Amino acid sequence: MLARLTDGTRIVIREIRPTDKRMLARGVELLSEETRRRRFLTAKPRLTRGELRYLTEVDGERHFALVAVLADQLDHVVGVARFVKLPGEGATADAAIVVGDPWQRRGLGRRLALLLADAARERGVRRFSATMLSDNPAAIALMRTLAARLEGGGHAAGIREVAVELAA
Repeated sequence: MLARLTDGTRIVIREIRPTDKRMLARGVELLSEETRRRRFLTAKPRLTRGELRYLTEVDGERHFALVAVLADQLDHVVGVARFVKLPGEGATADAAIVVGDPWQRRGLGRRLALLLADAARERGVRRFSATMLSDNPAAIALMRTLAARLEGGGHAAGIREVAVELAA
């Protein structure tokens, strides 16, 4: 899918592929320390081989992921969105989205979130759960854009749990 960010940047959003490992690894290394901390909830300078396999070799049903790349540089990742269905709870999935620092606040996170929610509903998911740092208001706002109802869960040691019923 070809799309434009609010500043006119052209991007392609597609399902992630096993061949995206190198691109994804490079993309994570390009994130600022703060963005990596907010996405992984800890310092994370790079992804291991096992993590790259897990993040790119998805089944498209239980584990689904989208990648956004620059339209004129198809090997340059600018954002990733994914959900993983929780074991024993096919209608609930853990969701995560990350947008590269230069492309934040340009509408990409919202676009990825909406596409992720559409894909989730098509696969029987009705609820997203997410674990995020308490000092990440952008993540809370993003979850609110998806929500028919936002529920705050536990909040301890700087970590916040939220769940959203996906809007129809």
